[in-house]
Amino acid sequence: MLLARCPHARQPEEHLLPSPAKKALTSLDERVEYATGRSVDELWSEAGPLDAATVRVVTAHRELSEATRTVTFNRTLLHRLTSGETAVDALLLKRIDHACDQLEQAVGRRDLLTADLLHVLRPLEEAAQARTRDAGVDLDPSAFAALAAIASGGAIFREHLLHHRLAVICASGNRITGTMLQRLETQGLVTRDESRPLHVGQPVTLTEAGRNSLAVETERIPGTSLAPRRAAAGALLFHARRR
Repeated sequence: MLLARCPHARQPEEHLLPSPAKKALTSLDERVEYATGRSVDELWSEAGPLDAATVRVVTAHRELSEATRTVTFNRTLLHRLTSGETAVDALLLKRIDHACDQLEQAVGRRDLLTADLLHVLRPLEEAAQARTRDAGVDLDPSAFAALAAIASGGAIFREHLLHHRLAVICASGNRITGTMLQRLETQGLVTRDESRPLHVGQPVTLTEAGRNSLAVETERIPGTSLAPRRAAAGALLFHARRR
């Protein structure tokens, strides 16, 4: 058979697994770092003492990372099986069917572990947001520019009807990246009206914590240095094209 003659066609599937020493990025990494005040690398290395709540978060995050690696492995395997490297026969179809089942199970486990991590993460997030409301947070130039743009007349988070791209469009005509919006939401600095559909537009406004942080940062910056500070965020905000 062709598969038997090809040294690469029948390699064991385990060779596609990522290195056990590496951790997979998850969709909740930024939220974990914000809630705990430590980087994921620090948490995984257990640098310094951790309280019981943080230990639960780290344990749940490790499990989610492993589940994410498994999803990636099964998706990569399925891609290899369907890439045309091997002859299409009954054995290949059986392996593809098995890979689809494994991928479905891996996604289901990943989603369950995501919910588990969110459950143990919420108390730490609420405590972090309370600290933010009381003292505000230090804003880097890009976050400061984003909050300032939203504060100047508000902003709308919407999905384009034709190409379905998501964008935060400010009243000033500037745009904010979706990554920045997620970051500001995680830190409790902005909120949006999710009761409205995306194609209509969800208004984005500053929370009390966002207003406090912006006010504190504005007081730290002399009026003459405010414009350069905003200009430093040019990679984040750009003028919307007129339609």
